[in-house]
Amino acid sequence: MASRYKVDIERDHASADREGAPLANKTIDHAFTATTLTSAASDPTFAGALSFMRRRFTKELAGVDVAVWGIPFDAATSNRPGTRFGPQAIRRASAIFDNDAQYPFNRDLFADMAVIDYGDCLLDYGNHQDTPGAIERQANAILDSGAFLLTLGGDHYVTWPLLKAHAAKHGPLALVQFDAHQDTWFDEERRIDHGSFVARAVREGIVDPDRSIQIGIRTHAPEDCGINILYGHQVEDMNAGDIASAIISHTRGAPAYLTFDIDCLDPAFAPGTGTPVAGGPSSAKILSVLQRLHQLDIRGADVVEVSPPYDHADVTAIAGATVAMYMLGLRAERRAIAVSQG
Repeated sequence: MASRYKVDIERDHASADREGAPLANKTIDHAFTATTLTSAASDPTFAGALSFMRRRFTKELAGVDVAVWGIPFDAATSNRPGTRFGPQAIRRASAIFDNDAQYPFNRDLFADMAVIDYGDCLLDYGNHQDTPGAIERQANAILDSGAFLLTLGGDHYVTWPLLKAHAAKHGPLALVQFDAHQDTWFDEERRIDHGSFVARAVREGIVDPDRSIQIGIRTHAPEDCGINILYGHQVEDMNAGDIASAIISHTRGAPAYLTFDIDCLDPAFAPGTGTPVAGGPSSAKILSVLQRLHQLDIRGADVVEVSPPYDHADVTAIAGATVAMYMLGLRAERRAIAVSQG
């Protein structure tokens, strides 16, 4: 399918002599010039304001179905820093989605779903002890509006205050975690560490371990906290349909939080991350798994650990942006199914 931008350019050039103004019906910087929350952008891929998928930048939440939000934080990383630049990189990479019907959902994700780019979380870089509270408070404000929250990290610690905010609204959550690491290392109450937030969430009753599952794990932690694990070698031997079925059957219809650490993917497909682990799945396989998760009752989601300083040719940022787009696709698909069923 030719892109809407190319089709419209040809139309405008054909009518230029009549109208005297090529691109007369075009705008640029759709993130600021959009007239509605569901309007399509016409920015060329190489130009324009880089909001996520060209959605309007706004802090207004009235009538919003989904808010995309960045948390530029990496002070909890245990290896290579740089994920504070993750939200910027994911937004930049998302420009490749040119407002055609998005593959594999074959729909304009924004035709019936009002999505905004809410910008970034405001944090004090000099007072990291205040970071979890700041994230939780700002997340609560978004969730109180009724909008679904899709967050772009940031290191994986940011999922801890996000889980707290979502559990306050929805109760204990089934955690669906795509990751190379369990993040269940020994925890201290005030510790800011991207490797221990899952243990804390289980201990505090925010995550229901009996309905939680981790996919792609390729390291060992001292404990599993009772969470089901699909290790990397198991994922390698399973097909995408079986992995998706395992996730859906294990969560058993519970309200779920979907967190995607980009290091779930093999470093060949996501080199730009803080703690890469060899032996992981391809982006194609995991995207095929995500596509099949429309039955999950996903109440919130994030994409974390994209670290641009270690990326090459935006490979990791493109993977992260695509995962985030799939999360929106699942949301749009679930809405369409609900409407069709009355």
